[in-house]
Amino acid sequence: MVKRIAVVDNNKLKDMDKKKHIASLCPINRGGSECMYFDGTHLLIDENQCIGCGICSNAAPESIKIINLPSHLQQEPIHRYSKNGFALYNLPVPVFGKVVGILGRNGIGKSTAMKILGGLFTPNFGNFEREGTWDDLIARFKGSEAQLYFEKVKAGEITVSYKPQQVDLIPQSTTGTVGEVLKRVDGRDKFEEIVDALDLRNVLDNDIKKISGGELQRLAIAAAVLKKANLYVFDEPTSFLDIKQRIRVGKFLRSLADEDTAVLVVEHDLIILDYMTDLIHIMYGRETAYGVVSHPMTTKAGINEYLDGFLSDGNMRFRDKKITFERKQSFSKSLRETLTSWGELKKSLGQFSIKTTPGEVKRKDVVGVLGENGIGKTSFIKMLAEEIEPDSGAVDEKVTVSYKPQYIDTTSEELVVSALDHAIKHYEGLLVKPLNLEPLFYRQLRELSGGELQRVSIAICLAKEADLYLMDEPSAYLDVEQRLLISKVLRDFMEIKGKTAVVIDHDLLFVDYLSDKILVFDGTPAKEGIAHGPFEMIEGMNMFLKDIQLTFRRDKESNRPRANKVASQMDEKQRKENMWYYL
Repeated sequence: MVKRIAVVDNNKLKDMDKKKHIASLCPINRGGSECMYFDGTHLLIDENQCIGCGICSNAAPESIKIINLPSHLQQEPIHRYSKNGFALYNLPVPVFGKVVGILGRNGIGKSTAMKILGGLFTPNFGNFEREGTWDDLIARFKGSEAQLYFEKVKAGEITVSYKPQQVDLIPQSTTGTVGEVLKRVDGRDKFEEIVDALDLRNVLDNDIKKISGGELQRLAIAAAVLKKANLYVFDEPTSFLDIKQRIRVGKFLRSLADEDTAVLVVEHDLIILDYMTDLIHIMYGRETAYGVVSHPMTTKAGINEYLDGFLSDGNMRFRDKKITFERKQSFSKSLRETLTSWGELKKSLGQFSIKTTPGEVKRKDVVGVLGENGIGKTSFIKMLAEEIEPDSGAVDEKVTVSYKPQYIDTTSEELVVSALDHAIKHYEGLLVKPLNLEPLFYRQLRELSGGELQRVSIAICLAKEADLYLMDEPSAYLDVEQRLLISKVLRDFMEIKGKTAVVIDHDLLFVDYLSDKILVFDGTPAKEGIAHGPFEMIEGMNMFLKDIQLTFRRDKESNRPRANKVASQMDEKQRKENMWYYL
């Protein structure tokens, strides 16, 4: 017998007449039984009666999902939010002495799993009449490592500290300076050590309502680590951080795991996930409908199976297509037409100054921009976009520019379909369909999640007629698959339309996957920034990786870039050869 679940989002399906019409279409209802029914104003589906015909989901695809589950999911879920709500199957297992990562798409229950393990709530095992207990969890995982973990939880031997995903919400519920907040939670008497490890000393006296996103992230990590615990759970710890900060945080989180301490991490930056974890669980399923947690596997094998879309352990294909990394070519001097160039630009912005070495971009180039936060990358983009004028020097060829800023307006009540009007009319095949934007058409921009708003903003930017497309952190809020999809959309658009893109981002794998050339920033954050390039990939990446003291190799199976562990045999070999990056 096929097991299926029905998921109904009554918040999206608000029109009562439409609900009644959909219920009237159901063949079970028309035959006199009751498959679709009403609980007050809520439309519900009896999953035992449902035959999976798909008529209702075709009538309201964004509100109703009828899903045939994989054959191995015969048990009730670990947790289900409501009748016809999201369902989570299985849980990741913390391992003492190890950093365990969670890898999967947005909307398939990663944060739910972390909250259960973090003790924020007890799962209900699909029974909405009562809350589950630790005894239920112990019985469910009898005979596995998870049983031992939950027995320790029940006995009070596990103390959990949880770093939430949405650090930007912290100022809404917490008051004080950075130093005051951290001292209030310091249960390990390690205030000075953690402040220095996470580079927070310069902002200790700043009000938390006035610090940047990156500073908020490091504050949240520090607050979690200062609590006395033996399981530390970090939900997306690298959001808002630049590459140097990501490496620093990755090393720091690795240092937390010992024989008495376990660490769990949800992360979308594959290079950092690979760098800091020992084991990973893959999560797969259907967004906003259900999620499944795989068995643990080594990080290398797990990431490769995730990219492959196939779990060898369960003989389970969870994605139709592989994600492949093409071997990059080292290009000779391009014969392409120069689009625009610049000389030695200089600009002072208060106490900060930026300057550039001469550079140029050509048609069809995709240029990745690398550098720390606060070093002038966005200011440089704005000079190219003519939003700010340099104090000296000039952009030589005037070109039309379309600019996607780092921070996106989240307050607009405009409908997505209206904001995307030009894209829908002219770029349905190049932008709207590949970015899966049609399901968002009749929602207001302010109702979108961070990832949804990012995809819409990218489409709006690319749909404008321009020669040069400037994008500031387009991977923010996106999961791994969405980031690689955006890369392909950007590259295809530039090649087909004969346009040029300059892209700032902090996800090195995203930049590697996307770029033909690299523009490198160095200097001192908040004081001076210097732009070098653009260079061909191998020269630009070598310059940048040498600056952050990290060597990269290519994975033999997937060809994806991997950061070498410091002082490993490969790391030492590449340093001696002065080869920090491999094509």
